Amino acid sequence: MPDRSRRATVWFVVDPEVIGKAGRVIVRVRGADGPGEVLVRVRGGTETLIAFSEVVIERDAEVLVTHSHGQRTVDVVPRSWVSNFSEADPTSPPTS
Repeated sequence: MPDRSRRATVWFVVDPEVIGKAGRVIVRVRGADGPGEVLVRVRGGTETLIAFSEVVIERDAEVLVTHSHGQRTVDVVPRSWVSNFSEADPTSPPTS
């Protein structure tokens, strides 16, 4: 009979490409009450990520990704907290 007393180790790979990217809230981030979703331009396209924040961030607000937990989960802060935030729309297509 196999030894079931041992637990498997699960590794979550942090995604360094999303850290420092601008995004837009598409599902309200509820602060301590739970995550929301953000749309982030990365890898030549846009990706939807689960977003956590210490504060409530309303839909359509611009945010900055500060940390990746892996599994498409990130921490974000509101744009108003960042003094050197790009004015470009983070979800619009890149211009040449």
